[in-house]
Amino acid sequence: MRKVTVYDVAELAGVSIATVSFAFTRPDKVKAETLRNVMAAADQLGYVPSASARGLARGRTGAIGIYSYDYLLDPDHDKPATDTRTPAPDGRLFPLYADEVQRGVQIECRRRGYALMLGGNRASDHLPHVIEVAGRVDGLIAFAGALTDGARRQVTARIPVVELGGLERDDARTVLVDNESGMFDLARHLVEQHGHQRFAYVGELGTEEFKARRRGFERALGAGGITVPDVVPAHAGDDASTLRAVAEILALPQLPDAIVCDTDQSALAAIVALRTAGLRVPDDVAVTGFDGILAGRLATPVLTTVLQPMEQVGRVAVEILAGAIDGRDDAGPALPLTCSLFVGSSCGTH
Repeated sequence: MRKVTVYDVAELAGVSIATVSFAFTRPDKVKAETLRNVMAAADQLGYVPSASARGLARGRTGAIGIYSYDYLLDPDHDKPATDTRTPAPDGRLFPLYADEVQRGVQIECRRRGYALMLGGNRASDHLPHVIEVAGRVDGLIAFAGALTDGARRQVTARIPVVELGGLERDDARTVLVDNESGMFDLARHLVEQHGHQRFAYVGELGTEEFKARRRGFERALGAGGITVPDVVPAHAGDDASTLRAVAEILALPQLPDAIVCDTDQSALAAIVALRTAGLRVPDDVAVTGFDGILAGRLATPVLTTVLQPMEQVGRVAVEILAGAIDGRDDAGPALPLTCSLFVGSSCGTH
């Protein structure tokens, strides 16, 4: 049986082969009626475009990679899959911030005709895995903290890289979100609307995003003349660290009015830990998060948090990366992107 080619599709649809190519690679550049005709012809003929052939013709792969730090990676992930009935991790964790951002990346890749390759690891020493992904794509999107400085330099020597958060760099473009203002607004709400005076802060300072959230918290409490507590260490996705943090807080001479967590994941774990200890949220102590994952809105009480523009982050990253792949550095809106306060019931009545 003869293999169906782009010429066959073009003849049946009554268009040029260039139009067929655009229909699959840049559908946003093709008129809606023409696109429907091309796709109908492709369906009728059973045509599937060759990514490798397109790549050879353009000197590109037509794919973008996204690389994240995988909070949920099984330590035995390298072993063969033997049981498809393995229970999923805690349902509170889905979808994560990373999942929501990835959705934005997927939407924009589909709109622009890019294929998407996913990668991630939990270990810090994972350069071979990063290079494996980077070697198959035209550009790479990386979550903050997912690449070491060495890995980033090695990848940017070959292809453009866009980091989601972190610091402005000479060798990589950055999508910034105003984390500091978001946390400032949340902490100010707790002080001005609820009158909270004693605080605990649960989180970490490992990336620029977390440092910015801490700065916003300190700024809001400082403006209210309130003592700023030390950071009680906890790592998003590691419930055991949050349980230790809550135990440390409960051992204080006086319970705080509010526990401010730097992620929703930690906040939801903290609420469970407080309930286990016999405390009520928000009656005995308020709890807040940061990110705006769906689980927070489904929780009881509904989590007060800061909503990040997660889908927009992903779409902007693709927009910037597509411009860089085409040799332009002027793509993307003014940064940083803004957050917004979401007031649930976990911070108290208001």
